[in-house]
Amino acid sequence: MRFSFIFLFLMAASLYSAPFSLIKKETDTLNSPTLLVIGGIHGNEPGSYFAAAILSQYYQIKQGNLWVVPDLNRPSIQQNSRGINGDMNRKFSDIDPKDADFETVQDIQKIMTEKQVGLILNLHDGHGFYRKEHLNTIFNPNAWGQTCVIDQVSLEEDHPFGNLNDIASKVSKELNHGLIEDHHLFDVRNTNTRFDDEAMRQSLTYFAVSHNKPAFAIETSKNLPTLHHKVFYQLRAIECYMRLMGIEYERSFDLNIVSIQHLLQNNEHLTINNNIYLDLQNLKNSLSFIPLQSDGNEFKFSHPLGSIQKSKEQYDLFIGNQKISTLIPSYHTKEICSEPISIVVDGKTNYMPFATDFFATADFKVINKDSNTRVNIIGFTQKGIKDESNVTVGLKDLDSKYAIDNTNKSYRIEFYQKNRFCGMVLVHFN
Repeated sequence: MRFSFIFLFLMAASLYSAPFSLIKKETDTLNSPTLLVIGGIHGNEPGSYFAAAILSQYYQIKQGNLWVVPDLNRPSIQQNSRGINGDMNRKFSDIDPKDADFETVQDIQKIMTEKQVGLILNLHDGHGFYRKEHLNTIFNPNAWGQTCVIDQVSLEEDHPFGNLNDIASKVSKELNHGLIEDHHLFDVRNTNTRFDDEAMRQSLTYFAVSHNKPAFAIETSKNLPTLHHKVFYQLRAIECYMRLMGIEYERSFDLNIVSIQHLLQNNEHLTINNNIYLDLQNLKNSLSFIPLQSDGNEFKFSHPLGSIQKSKEQYDLFIGNQKISTLIPSYHTKEICSEPISIVVDGKTNYMPFATDFFATADFKVINKDSNTRVNIIGFTQKGIKDESNVTVGLKDLDSKYAIDNTNKSYRIEFYQKNRFCGMVLVHFN
């Protein structure tokens, strides 16, 4: 069985930013249905995009096909805003070509209408808890939270997943068998868009059903106590739809709020220009003198929600709506240097390329036999030494203010030739 895991970055405005990513996990594109999951159309609804990120990171598809867009409205996600250019979910019927969201909307519409897409889920966090009868300002018919939203009862044309109300009802019923609290109850909310809701006629899901694509919104409540509660219910709902479509999957964790809370804390890592590596766990708020190029830097996050925002002379690193650090660059021309690097770690020789890391318990020593290469261990100084290779270095020898992490155990080792930057590796002390 073929399995693929593909990141497609669409309409890249620069090498450090792209409007959104498309992640494909496929086993049989010709004969099996494809589920398209979209998160982040509203940047202030983190349950949607963090659920989509976990889906893309930790799920393996064994039968069928899954496409995930975790970060549709990335600029708004960074700002934790519903929409910095207005509500993107009100631009799917008609959008001005001069609108800043135009290319993003056009791109996702093309993906949604591809022939193999069999069902579409648009993930949201909505206010309150939906109830058919008014109880108070939180529990009422105008609330959106804890709903499976449909635009109409069924598609007008024949489709294997065209009975929207029946499918949404089955999903809601299944979700209600595993609630954390009784008041987290799910229900179906039919907006009856064509006749009753003019604004929703501009929405992503109505665009889909108008093109004979079954589409549902999953709305978890903004009134749930934590992000991991929201992600828990989003993932449970997505799994319900996958089972209804016959999509078989495996995940590498138990689906409970404790596991999800742990996964949400994993920021993973970042490589820059294929020669810099940063572990993004517990990173300091600001890192100075990062050897970047004056332009054309390429940032590659292992986390699906990783992104960059450049402002003046700094680069802000984001995971979703969470800014995790700021890089203040020291600009260098890139030099192509020989790899792998030879480093003795705790008495054992290791060979590694640039843009990687290693762990040391006692000490390390960079072996350098090339007189043209200079090694700079950031945080280490020894009088009279400019090239810091062939010197044994332990944690006690390093100045903690130069560590990249808040525990002061991770340090940069940089390599230069003729003052041109070659690359770096990270050392972590256990």
